Amino acid sequence: MTRTFRRDDATPTGSTAQESNGLETLLIGIDAGCLPVFERLFEDDRIPTIERLCSEGVTAPLESQIPPWTPSAWPSIYTGVNPGKHGVVGFVGYDGYDWHVTSNDDVREHPLWTLLDRHDRSSVIVNAPVTHPPDEFDGAVVPGFLGPEDPRCHPEGLLDEIRDEIGAYRVYPNYTRDDDSLDDEAKIAEYQNLVRMRGEAFRYLVDEFEPAFGFIQFQKTDTVFHEFSGDDRHIGPVYEAADEQIGAILDACDPDRVFLVSDHGMGAYEGYEFRINEYLRDMDFLETTTGGKGMPSWTPMRRRLREGEEYDTWEPGPVARAASVAARFGVTARRIRTALERVGLADVAIEYAPGGVSRTANEQVDFAESAAYVRARTELGVRINLEGRDPTGVVPQDEYEELREELIRTLQAVETPDGEPFFETVAPREQYFHGDEIDETVDIVTIPADFEHMLSEQLADGDYFHPAEPWNHKLDGIFLAAGEGIDEDASLERAHLFDVAPTVMAAMGVPYSDRMDGNVVPVVDPVEPMSYPEYEEGDDEQRPATDEAVTDRLADLGYMN
Repeated sequence: MTRTFRRDDATPTGSTAQESNGLETLLIGIDAGCLPVFERLFEDDRIPTIERLCSEGVTAPLESQIPPWTPSAWPSIYTGVNPGKHGVVGFVGYDGYDWHVTSNDDVREHPLWTLLDRHDRSSVIVNAPVTHPPDEFDGAVVPGFLGPEDPRCHPEGLLDEIRDEIGAYRVYPNYTRDDDSLDDEAKIAEYQNLVRMRGEAFRYLVDEFEPAFGFIQFQKTDTVFHEFSGDDRHIGPVYEAADEQIGAILDACDPDRVFLVSDHGMGAYEGYEFRINEYLRDMDFLETTTGGKGMPSWTPMRRRLREGEEYDTWEPGPVARAASVAARFGVTARRIRTALERVGLADVAIEYAPGGVSRTANEQVDFAESAAYVRARTELGVRINLEGRDPTGVVPQDEYEELREELIRTLQAVETPDGEPFFETVAPREQYFHGDEIDETVDIVTIPADFEHMLSEQLADGDYFHPAEPWNHKLDGIFLAAGEGIDEDASLERAHLFDVAPTVMAAMGVPYSDRMDGNVVPVVDPVEPMSYPEYEEGDDEQRPATDEAVTDRLADLGYMN
């Protein structure tokens, strides 16, 4: 039996209720969690703890940001600012045309746990995305997604301590998506195992550190949709595992109040994938190359990492360069594959071909020579190669606005094969981003209509449209608040992603930062904001090397190629 919340000084009820260990506020993150997904599971009584929280507390849609993807949205949740201030837009960050896997070094704003630390409130953070390398404050951090498989934790040596206490602890599954040695049942069991690890680690750390604030995030509730195409047979067990761990946390940690949030929603896609770079090439905005690095490619970098080399990026090797020369004479990887398919040898050739060759032999976006391009589909926008900002920018400053307006008009006119507008919004970046890090974002925001369509940065020989992935991100996630100090009779139509951090701090009676873009959700008493010291940028030269497990996971999810 799960407990009910303490209210005022009342004793908690339930057979497993126990004396409070001092956890004042619990923030639960369920990646991709949303009411449509929850309600499907409520019908079969598969997530009773979450259902009880929804019935006891205040629940509303939580509007996500643009772009509504994990590496940018979670930093917005825990800093309370937009990507133009915190600086993280996607799974990779860019240094000119070179790139690196996004890390906490890219987040240019204080997370709420370091602000709480200034008010003598300690925190325990488990599995929060983009928290590696960890901040230093009174408490503990075990980084999550985008960190390495064996992340450096805070305090030093914490991960070994956790493993000694609960057994194995992993950030990522022990298999890759294309691993045919495991059936779906075994893969889902591994997902459940990862969820269990999060819960057990969190409970152990709360017991050890006795924090005022705790934040635990579950990532596999999102990944299961991408890997298993929204199949209820696979989604249900993963959400059940998360619900079980949430129930155990409530019992063991006895929080005064609980917030449950997500970075975005999830739903079926019935539209198209639009190869936007191919379109930009045909509109004469984009140039290609057969010999450059092009879009970030994980395969060759993984190989170098396996060999013990540490690289943030990659350069084509001798075989890849030879392939690029052949491509200039029309001998592309695509033509080779077509010929091999005729004799039944394509799969054999691909299995033994050096990784990265096909990418180098085919045309790629030439960042340096293009006027405009899409770096990654999850950025939801077009980047202009601007003189004075980008290393070899080809668009003069005095032509920027004219070109941007031309691009906006051009993209607004794009229609699906059904004759419907593909984009709901094509707009200047200033409508969505502001702040000192705005140059890290895109120049033009491109939002597919109703989030029924998706973008692709890949080139496709003039073929613009393909079927979309069957399940992907929706704009509305979930906001839930319950427990002490929560006005559970409050009428709340919706909240915004940026509101989470100021609301959590207000619920704890702590002033939030006046740099935050969100507001206190009117389910808690308001507090006045205050000015905190400006965020001090770290030394970019100390950025940790990309980890093999990170690149594998991103490739598995289809976020990068």
